[in-house]
Amino acid sequence: MKAALSLLTATMLAGYATTSVANSPQDAFFASLSARCGQAYAGRLASDQEADSEMRGKAMVMHIRHCTPDRIEIPFHIDGLAENGGWDRSRTWIISRTPTGLRFKHDHRHADGKPDAVTLYGGDTTDGGTATRQTFPVDAESIAMFTATGRSVSNSNIWSAETTDAGFTYGLDRQGRHFRVVFDYAKPVTPPPAPWGW
Repeated sequence: MKAALSLLTATMLAGYATTSVANSPQDAFFASLSARCGQAYAGRLASDQEADSEMRGKAMVMHIRHCTPDRIEIPFHIDGLAENGGWDRSRTWIISRTPTGLRFKHDHRHADGKPDAVTLYGGDTTDGGTATRQTFPVDAESIAMFTATGRSVSNSNIWSAETTDAGFTYGLDRQGRHFRVVFDYAKPVTPPPAPWGW
């Protein structure tokens, strides 16, 4: 009887540990985005700074295009920013798992598919965040890239990604800079073409 109770207790504790890990805020955040895989949503600029002027009033679409258990690829399309005045399909947000949390990277490519000189920058989570919002302070690799390309103003960047029942918000913050684009889950749209180079 004592052995049976010990086995039952051990099983319950093991189950609790598994449940706790599986239900971490980062897992919940990742699962929430993954559940919308394949969907595309209309968006808009939500910040209003002079640096945002190029994007002001432009149509925007995010496409949760490809998902695996460890990686989500989200192209971000903006109308009217390409050299020919058409859709700019140069940006893809990549959220992936790491041994300690989540990583957010920006894949930037030209219309011919070649990587931009500044690409794959971003950062890793430094805390658990919440089931709806994760933040990503700039990493050392990105700081080195920004410094080498004359963009050291970005060396204190903190990116954020938020997903709620209402929609998705992408954010960039540093001193004097607060950029936001929001996408409405109530406004699904036809998935756009693949981003450049993909």
